[in-house]
Amino acid sequence: MYLTLLKRLRETLAGHIREKYGVELSVVLERPPKLEMGEAASPVCFELAKRLKKAPRQIAQEIANSLPKIEGIGRVEVAGAGYLNAFFDRAWFWERAREEAGGPSASLTAGERKKVIVEHTSINPNKAAHIGHLRNAVLGDTMVRLLRHTGNDVAVQNYIDNTGVQVADVVIAFQQMEKKSLAEVKALAAGKNFDYLCWDLYAKATQFFEEDKVRAGRLRGETLKAIEAGEGETAEMATVIADAVVGFHLRTMARLDIYYELLARESEILHLHFWDAAFEKLKASGAIQLATSGKNAGCWVMPWGNEVKEVKEVEEVEEVKEKSGLGEASTSDEEDQSKIIVRSNGTVTYVGKDIAYQLWKFGLLGKDFHYRKWPNPPDTKELWATTAGANEAGAPHFGGAEAVYNVIDARQAYLQEVVAEGLRALGHAKEAENSIHFDYEIVALTPRCAAEMGYELSAEDAKRPYVEVSGRKGFGVKADDLITRMLAAAEARVLQKHVEMAGVELKQTANALAVGALRFFLLKVTRNTIIAFDFEDALSAEGETGPYCQYAIVRIRGIRRKGAEVAGTRHEISLEALKKIMEGPESNTIWEVLLASGSLDYAVDAAIGAQEPAFVSKYAFQLAQAFNNFYHKHHILSEADEEKRAFLLGLTELVERQLVLALGLLGIEAPEKM
Repeated sequence: MYLTLLKRLRETLAGHIREKYGVELSVVLERPPKLEMGEAASPVCFELAKRLKKAPRQIAQEIANSLPKIEGIGRVEVAGAGYLNAFFDRAWFWERAREEAGGPSASLTAGERKKVIVEHTSINPNKAAHIGHLRNAVLGDTMVRLLRHTGNDVAVQNYIDNTGVQVADVVIAFQQMEKKSLAEVKALAAGKNFDYLCWDLYAKATQFFEEDKVRAGRLRGETLKAIEAGEGETAEMATVIADAVVGFHLRTMARLDIYYELLARESEILHLHFWDAAFEKLKASGAIQLATSGKNAGCWVMPWGNEVKEVKEVEEVEEVKEKSGLGEASTSDEEDQSKIIVRSNGTVTYVGKDIAYQLWKFGLLGKDFHYRKWPNPPDTKELWATTAGANEAGAPHFGGAEAVYNVIDARQAYLQEVVAEGLRALGHAKEAENSIHFDYEIVALTPRCAAEMGYELSAEDAKRPYVEVSGRKGFGVKADDLITRMLAAAEARVLQKHVEMAGVELKQTANALAVGALRFFLLKVTRNTIIAFDFEDALSAEGETGPYCQYAIVRIRGIRRKGAEVAGTRHEISLEALKKIMEGPESNTIWEVLLASGSLDYAVDAAIGAQEPAFVSKYAFQLAQAFNNFYHKHHILSEADEEKRAFLLGLTELVERQLVLALGLLGIEAPEKM
């Protein structure tokens, strides 16, 4: 509702200025710091003053006197040296907010809605998911919910890098370190905790490769080539490992109500010749060149611009090299301005395959995947996967998006820049602009949390604000372990207040609390902020937490139940009584809650525009906080005036609907009890 009025005010002001002064301007609106100053303010008259050679306040007065009536805007006043301050019609806002509460946003017109692909999670299928992967998945899933809420057609995809270095390393570990046959690996993959087994094995393999880098390089090259060719026992073992681990990842994410529509597997980019098509386009356009000298000799590289992104942390450089398969290449300044797309041994790097995949996402490749249903998806939700085999009947149309969000951590920013540069080099500037790297920082642990998870910390680490984790070193928090601990802690919290609760009710309540606490904790800070996870902080019912917001809903539902029992409660109030409430001595405290309730559309629009889901979690917290302040100041159920009591009850129901919707957009359920 708030966003609707802002758009209406902005359009009316712009049209009036154009008609009155013959000037075309983009009208900026700001939110005043105090309610007494109105709900929206515009500095547009200061810009007009430069063009008209008049005092800003004089222009503001002229506009305020001549501006036509705007539905939902009570009045427009001149403030300060020339601001235009708009005051909403509070009674009108109340009626419209109640009509629209809890429903989908109307912020986009039919022409503004887009087909969008959000690719998120995209965990290397070589080990169990960890806490950092949860941040990726929760951010991506929340962005999907926000985009769909505004009317966009959103496809959710999970990229499976099943032919990459990480899978190759686990294959080498099974074959060279564990001496396992294909049959033995198949048996292990069919059992429980195979992803945990691979976690430990990957950490061991990292150390194994460090001890003999020459041999490791040779083994990696041979294994990658076999996997990419898709033939032989090595390739089959890689498929068994990757598919089994993906199954575990899907079940892990389903615990947080996160699902996908398509698993786009890297193997099909190769076997269906996506890369071949992209390779020919890149060569024909001159976007890539064959290096004939230096350390990159024999590689196909993409010339880079004058500016080279500097990566300061050595560990981050190594991780980027490992992900892209660069190894020790590209060390001189000249070579750092080129990006390896095809290695000298003929294998394709991660970024090369990603360029082909990005072209397909935008419908620019001229090829399509084949599709099959993924067997046994979590909760029996329909899930499709790419395949090199025959198309299965009934597959939806994937690809052909107008905008693409790639949810990938900030350490991969350089690689994502290269992918976008590949699109530009092929003449697809618009698609490069709409190829959005939705990046985020790492998730670490507080020393207290690390100790609770069983890790031994040095005296120095115990004093740090956070402890970093590393999947390659085997030091980290597996996602399933974290969720299980959160569930146990949540159940203990619930039983402290409700000793009688048991069975399904206890399980559902604890699940809502644990999932809500975890998701909110991962969403409440901006994406460029490092998160230090802590059990106690996440589950707290005080402060900016998921449980705090959930408890506000539980409290409202208790009020509503009791309100239904109050004899003579009316559900409608007269316009006269409404105006009296809105203009009385307590009006600002009431209006603050009402305005917050009607501002969810504004928060969602800001979150999508800035690509910051944290704006919606902040909105949910502030609405819960505003309601709690309102609750302590007003005696809702004992209010003697029947019409005012009806209004107060109606306002609590409005807050409930908007808070439930806001939390739903964050993937958080509101339990009946806490």
